[in-house]
This record gives sequence, structure tokens and C-alpha cells, in this order.
Amino acid sequence: AYKLQELGRDTVEANKELGFDMDERDYGVGAQILRNLGVNKMKLMTNNPTKRAGLIGYGLEIVENVALEIQSNKHNKLYLETKRDKMGHSIKVES
Repeated sequence: AYKLQELGRDTVEANKELGFDMDERDYGVGAQILRNLGVNKMKLMTNNPTKRAGLIGYGLEIVENVALEIQSNKHNKLYLETKRDKMGHSIKVES
């Protein structure tokens, strides 16, 4: 995927071209570990709505979602725009 991104594809296009979904991560193991440690409620630091939904789906309660502030620059601007526009992340990208 990284090679395709170097050739100009965004992260979603690269994954799809390789036959993968946009984001194939599964939060089940992490959620199970947290529950085994006695964590049932948490503040979640993420801009990713899928991550939030995944943890809730495994029985964890998200009491607060803390958005991360990410500074955009010429190196990460396209990546951040893709995450915002194609994956629904709540990210502000400077022009």
C-alpha cells in the first residue's frame, strides 16, 4: 500500500487496489484485553468514528470522545484529507 501511495494513490485507493477494504482493523482483541483488565468505561482519544463504534460494539462504554488536533503540512495534507473525506474522520485540514 505504501508503494502505491508513493505513486500517487491515497490510502483508501491503495488498499482497495490491493483487494482490501478501506480499513480492515478489528478492535475485538484490544477490547477484550481492556475488559479483562476491568476497564468498562473510558474516554477515547480518536478522530476515527469506526474505532469508537468498534469498541462500543465489543461492550465498552465511551463516556467521552476527545478529538485529536493534528497539524497538517505538505507531507500529510492528502492523507488527512482522505481520512476526513473518505473515512469520516473528524479532522480539520488547513488550506
